[in-house]
Amino acid sequence: MKTRTIAYWATTGFLAFNLLSGAVAELAQRSDNAEGMLQLGYPLYFMLIIGVWKILGTIAILVPRFPRLKEWAYAGIFFNMTGAAVSHAVVGDASWHVIYTGFLAALAVASWALRPQSRSIGVLFPANSLARPGQNYDARLEGRPVS
Repeated sequence: MKTRTIAYWATTGFLAFNLLSGAVAELAQRSDNAEGMLQLGYPLYFMLIIGVWKILGTIAILVPRFPRLKEWAYAGIFFNMTGAAVSHAVVGDASWHVIYTGFLAALAVASWALRPQSRSIGVLFPANSLARPGQNYDARLEGRPVS
């Protein structure tokens, strides 16, 4: 369990750092970011929108509790990063743009999958998915009821 916790915080920390640094650059309207947005075909005001959402998403994945909000934040991060990867690919940007934003999307999935139970809504794959309340797993497989 300790390895999983370390892996969760390593992926989440790296993801949060990338999101926050990108958000600060977008909110500061850095000239290289502005040129990149225009090259991708997006209006400059999009930098303000995406920068604010990146900050809010980072806060959501880092603070304790609020599991439903975390689900939405992870989904938003995934959509943002996959959209960025596709946008870079379509306009013919350097391949590292596509690879890195795709990597951040994969990192968001890894962070989501590694999150502790206290930060999730429920278990994705329950251990005894065939068992019903009041039945044990072996009896269910054999087709006999359990009292």
